[in-house]
Amino acid sequence: MLVLGIDLGATKLASAIFTREGKLLSKETATLGNRTGSDVGELITDLIIRLIDTTILGGSRIESIGISVPGISHTDSGTVWAPNIPGWENYPLMAEVKAVCSDIPVTIGCDRTCYILGELWQGNAQGCSDAVFLAVGTGIGAGIMVNGEVLRGSNDIAGAIGWLALDRPFLDQYKGCGCFEHYASGEGIARMARAILKEENTYAGELKNKNPEEITSYDVFTAFEYRDPVAVKVIDLCIEFWGMAVANLVSLFNPEKIIMGGGVFGPAIPLIPAIREEALKWAQPVSIYQVSIEPSALSGEAGVYGAGFLALRSLSKVNM
Repeated sequence: MLVLGIDLGATKLASAIFTREGKLLSKETATLGNRTGSDVGELITDLIIRLIDTTILGGSRIESIGISVPGISHTDSGTVWAPNIPGWENYPLMAEVKAVCSDIPVTIGCDRTCYILGELWQGNAQGCSDAVFLAVGTGIGAGIMVNGEVLRGSNDIAGAIGWLALDRPFLDQYKGCGCFEHYASGEGIARMARAILKEENTYAGELKNKNPEEITSYDVFTAFEYRDPVAVKVIDLCIEFWGMAVANLVSLFNPEKIIMGGGVFGPAIPLIPAIREEALKWAQPVSIYQVSIEPSALSGEAGVYGAGFLALRSLSKVNM
């Protein structure tokens, strides 16, 4: 029995074929390039058709498909809202996929749900009934598992913690992504560095020779290693925001583990002890000492593993 996991991101499409036991048999990645709207949908359906044919030629068969999407997956309608993909405001992904594999079960879930499911299946949440995956990349979200069930909310939007209100007063720039994400996402890190550099007339650090508009979070982390004053200011502020967010999650959900993942964790993994120290100031004082804060065991593959587990659950009714 084989299952196919597909992880759609803002810039790439990853896929992997797994056995029922979670053994990874093959994986591949393609960039979205300049694709938008139905071109992205066609990239997914073409991939599915090719992998179904390939496994049949190899004497096996894909029995179920799971897809992770970067936004909201509406369970009832099968449509997807993915703000980073133009033309995906209410995209009929389920209908398009079922048109090319009507005899195979298909399950679509949001990326943050898939992150925590991937860690539950093959990562650092194995054996947990209460855990949170805090995903910090281009944006910020949380996959939340409570009493062994993923928390989805009344309209499949639970875990959109980029909108956590962690500062005041409210500013107009929070409207598009939320206060937390504005400052402490990958894009937020670059945004803060650009803003500070424009105000620093006597700055002479690692970022001096870079065009401020081209600075990325990777550049900021690299400069941080050299104790660049702008980078230190930005990352120290992010540690405060990440610590407050961890504290809020601990106080709300009393998890066994908080797993830090996404593209920023990565380079921010060495900061986890400092994030914990910040969280200790803010969190419920008993539960913060009971929680383990760990990096993702699956790194950038948590989404595709989670999509594979979505596929397996729909096929075999795996009990979470």
